[in-house]
Amino acid sequence: MVLFLYCQKHFLTQVHFFGVFSALLCSVKQIQTKMNLKMLPITFMMALATLKASPQNPDFLTLIKAATQAPSGHNSQPWWFETSDHSIVIKPNFEKALPAVDGQHRELFISLGCALENLCIKASELQYQTNVTLTPEGVITIDLRKSEAVAPNPLASVIEKRQTNRSTYDGKRIDPALLQNLVAQTGATGIFTFANGTPLFEKLTDAVLQGNTAQMSDPAFKNELLSWIRFNKKHSESTHDGLSYAVLGAPNLPRWVTEPIVKGSLKAKTQNKTDLKKIQSSSDMVLITTTTNDIPTWIATGRTLERFLLLLTQASIAHAYLNQPCEVPEVNAALREKLTENNVYPQILLRIGYAKPVAYSKRKDVKEVMR
Repeated sequence: MVLFLYCQKHFLTQVHFFGVFSALLCSVKQIQTKMNLKMLPITFMMALATLKASPQNPDFLTLIKAATQAPSGHNSQPWWFETSDHSIVIKPNFEKALPAVDGQHRELFISLGCALENLCIKASELQYQTNVTLTPEGVITIDLRKSEAVAPNPLASVIEKRQTNRSTYDGKRIDPALLQNLVAQTGATGIFTFANGTPLFEKLTDAVLQGNTAQMSDPAFKNELLSWIRFNKKHSESTHDGLSYAVLGAPNLPRWVTEPIVKGSLKAKTQNKTDLKKIQSSSDMVLITTTTNDIPTWIATGRTLERFLLLLTQASIAHAYLNQPCEVPEVNAALREKLTENNVYPQILLRIGYAKPVAYSKRKDVKEVMR
């Protein structure tokens, strides 16, 4: 009898438990249904955004991917892309701006020009005629029309091979005739070359060291730089932007190991010693200048720069930036007076030479930079 009552009680308890559980499950389903209904507008908008960010023409994804292979300050990738039936629009993404090192957004717009040049060169490979228009604010529209008359630009094949090579070069000199031919192929004016060992090369070297001293004395510059350094593989793969440990020639170590080392190296003396060794290993420096200094000029400079970088890549010549003299106002002003004619504006300074390939900077997925 006692056993029966215990079993009956246990059974009733189980029935009660499953009843409560079923009721709770039903309530949860009802809540989920209501939540799903409430989420419908948000879900619809997300789906709409996905459709909007997916161009009807698959070629456009190819063109935008080529554009994103362009260089940018700290690999910040400061661009947005929008598409319509026959055009792609490139807009500045000021959330990726670098106020400490690039307060006027000069280098940001140069990067947009590089992206534009890549896009137009790649478009020729796909036989698209391009017509580029530009607003005063720096919004770029590229009208694209298929045309069998368009001849593919051979530089399209080296867009993905181009890389900024920050390593020490092998010291081999570039044939001066070859270098001048590459400069001529850009079709641009205002490109000056300076061979290693010449007085002007030495003056440019001094300007780089002066720029380092100024920047490494600026806490805002150093904090901004640190915010874009990706200290190991995990960190780099979580963002797909910035200056990865690999492109800086550092080993893949835990962040708590590498970050203090990097912070400790951000000193003028250390940076000058490193840069001097790299400059001395280079064959030449190249200074790109302009006669005006506004947004359209900066975008045009980017196009010239990217064209030149692709020509260098095609010729198996490495390049890296030494833009400190262009970035620090006092050094820039002195450079205008000492090294250029007619008081033109220094925009980009490169060192070039021969070197083994290095790691590539990561890029965000195309759809992450579309809207």
